[in-house]
Amino acid sequence: MLERKSWGAVEVEGNSGRNGAPVRRDWERAEAEGLYALPFADLLFHAQTVHRGNFDPNHVETASLLSIKTGGCPEDCAYCAQSVHHDTGLKATRLMDRADVVAAAQRAKAAGATRFCMAAAWRSPKDRDLDQVCDMIAAIKRVGMETCVTLGMLTPKQAARLADAGLDFYNHNVDTSPEFYRSIITTRTLQDRIDTPTRVREVGIKVCCGGIIGMGEHVEDRAGPVCLNRISASISGASAGVRPPRGAAED
Repeated sequence: MLERKSWGAVEVEGNSGRNGAPVRRDWERAEAEGLYALPFADLLFHAQTVHRGNFDPNHVETASLLSIKTGGCPEDCAYCAQSVHHDTGLKATRLMDRADVVAAAQRAKAAGATRFCMAAAWRSPKDRDLDQVCDMIAAIKRVGMETCVTLGMLTPKQAARLADAGLDFYNHNVDTSPEFYRSIITTRTLQDRIDTPTRVREVGIKVCCGGIIGMGEHVEDRAGPVCLNRISASISGASAGVRPPRGAAED
């Protein structure tokens, strides 16, 4: 069976990690591929070294995620069940009421969560929807939790509005390498996608940005998103479980 791997995410503020050391955004493809090719034990040791240099090694962050608007997304991302282009049986919903979202955050806090993340299946939010999301962010901050949202692509003005509302984190995947991008998404370009992390960082919101593996890409494509660190704050990984990369060996 194909071994699935993922990149470790590092959330950063500005240009430095939490230990004050500069965060690199100039990774070359050969360097990224070299990390990917490391034996697992060596990779684990390297990841632990980076983790301990930037975080409390014995602290586990607790976060809760709520889909505040499910399905009906006009994008055609091959991996996503919320796209209107795929017949998945998922019923689209409207944006949840603020009171219901705040109640969910209060339950999450009572269960031990310190961060509350809200996800909406949009290509880009409409301004009237962003009004409601900003109200939710402000209300959840009053509950005493960190806030995170993933809403799709943002304009500079929308990013600034989220910052004014007190948003702490914005989650926004870059999906895959530039070379493989058109194989999984045709309704936007990679440049469309990577503009948003830049806009979010510019207004002081921290970024959590990821890549997805297991969609039929080459192994080299898995290193590609790491090289986008020049414009994205951090890269993490997830497995979509779609199919093995072309040319990869399976047991």
